[in-house]
Amino acid sequence: MKQHLPAMTKSLLAGFALTCAALGGMQLNAQAIASHNSNAPVSFDAGRIELQDRQDRVVLSGAVRITQAGLTLNAARTVVDYSDAGTLEIQRILATGGVTVSRGNERASGDTAVYDFNRRIITMAGNVSLNRGTDRLNGGRLVIDLASGVSSVDGRASGSSSVTGDTQQSGGRVTGTFSVPQD
Repeated sequence: MKQHLPAMTKSLLAGFALTCAALGGMQLNAQAIASHNSNAPVSFDAGRIELQDRQDRVVLSGAVRITQAGLTLNAARTVVDYSDAGTLEIQRILATGGVTVSRGNERASGDTAVYDFNRRIITMAGNVSLNRGTDRLNGGRLVIDLASGVSSVDGRASGSSSVTGDTQQSGGRVTGTFSVPQD
């Protein structure tokens, strides 16, 4: 038994190292969205636009597509809050209805999303999925911090965020798959 222990230990350590490498690779390479320049101009395309000047917001609906420096947000409807101190400055975008955010080979999807321009954070909730190549993470809430480059997935959409969602698919847990390098 003692002779098999070192071989088993090596095998377990090798498996652990491969898992860590796969997780590290996802973290290092899944930063396409997180390395985004949130100060770049924002363009939009929608079926309908409603300007609500008194509330300092614009409502876009009908296959909305918003782009900014290679980042694309698609949704059924968005509410864009802005400030008007001589020039219009976007403060926040609330997107609902089949929301996807993509940049490069990374794609995040969920039921709702909030892009907070002041805090440089995108929060997605409700049946969230983060994909990069064949790697995939699923959960209830995804927070992408554009300033720090850190993305996190929670099993349940909870906390003080105004974005909430249903996590029936993941059962309150984060699930996923990572590809492993082949020899």
